[in-house]
Amino acid sequence: MTGDEWQIPTFALLRQNGTLHDGAAAPELSHDKALRIYRAMRFTRVLDERMLAAQRQGRLSFYLQCTGEEATVVGATAALQDDDMIMAQYREQGALAYRGFSIDEFMNQLFGNALDYGKGRQMPIHYGSAEYHYMTISSPLATQIPQAVGYAYGQKLDGEGRCTITFFGEGAASEGDFHAALNMASVHQVPVIFLCRNNGYAISTPTCEQFAADGIAPRAFGYRMHVIRVDGNDLLAVYQATLEARRLAVEDNKPVLIEAMTYRLAAHSSSDDPSGYRSQKEEAAWREKDPLARMRHWLERQGWWDDDEERRREEQLRDEVLAAMKRAERQPPPPLASLVSDVYDAVPAALAEQLAALEAHVRRYPEEYPRGAAGLDGVAGSAAGGR
Repeated sequence: MTGDEWQIPTFALLRQNGTLHDGAAAPELSHDKALRIYRAMRFTRVLDERMLAAQRQGRLSFYLQCTGEEATVVGATAALQDDDMIMAQYREQGALAYRGFSIDEFMNQLFGNALDYGKGRQMPIHYGSAEYHYMTISSPLATQIPQAVGYAYGQKLDGEGRCTITFFGEGAASEGDFHAALNMASVHQVPVIFLCRNNGYAISTPTCEQFAADGIAPRAFGYRMHVIRVDGNDLLAVYQATLEARRLAVEDNKPVLIEAMTYRLAAHSSSDDPSGYRSQKEEAAWREKDPLARMRHWLERQGWWDDDEERRREEQLRDEVLAAMKRAERQPPPPLASLVSDVYDAVPAALAEQLAALEAHVRRYPEEYPRGAAGLDGVAGSAAGGR
């Protein structure tokens, strides 16, 4: 056998015009939940547009967009319980938006001000929230995948009917962490969902140069794991697939791999130019499969959305994002001393000595370090809620 026998089909329910495929049945979605999903998707799109513009204006150092992948991220999150753990890669802001992370909370992290829960010590888009069960993002690729297995093992021991989902791209599936994690999860039978966003490119490397097999899904067979491939631009299909994956994870302690076939309509990051490795024709073809448009068409057919509501919501979101960005920019930076806090119960002498040297340097050249100087004697704003 060569593996050519393993051609996995793609599960889909919803056509681009908002109608169901022949013989398909939509999952049960209430009016309120469906609108909660769509509003999170729409918010994510607006946030991405405005923050990329802010980065181009020099107001923000870096940004990563979710554009084109909103149905995968929000649809999967909506199928979970709100206290299931999410371990994201870096393109899952829609998951936090769905769970209730406020615009101000997003902005405080992006600008690293005194209200940022990470105290300005992370790059933009490295969100984290204990309240919303969203593990703080770390930059190294794929490290969250085996961590998700460990967390899910703890959930299995607790026996409280919770699971963990971890998001990653198909590029991250080339890391050794991916294979170690799937093996651990299968051997120890833990309630974890591995959701691979196969968006066509690992930065500039197309899938045809990443692997020779039929995508990521067949790898589950090597670990004797349940697997499904789903149309990642089809909100209903992603939601239904994740519901079943969660049932298997929580009721049977069976890990599940989901491969969501989607496309990154934006650049990899604000530092990337996709015109160097893909064509405008290719991008245009995928814009015709926009997941927001597909979900909106379905909502309209249910009588739950219309053009007036779309325009009103769009204008409202743009105003709210702009106002929150201005509030975040006006906040002072975190205290400089917070650089060495939170790691040790008591700051070690070596770190204390380094901090004292840094403070002396900043005091000597305050014009060279305006934000550092502002944080010398400041007190961080209150980040209430322990989020």
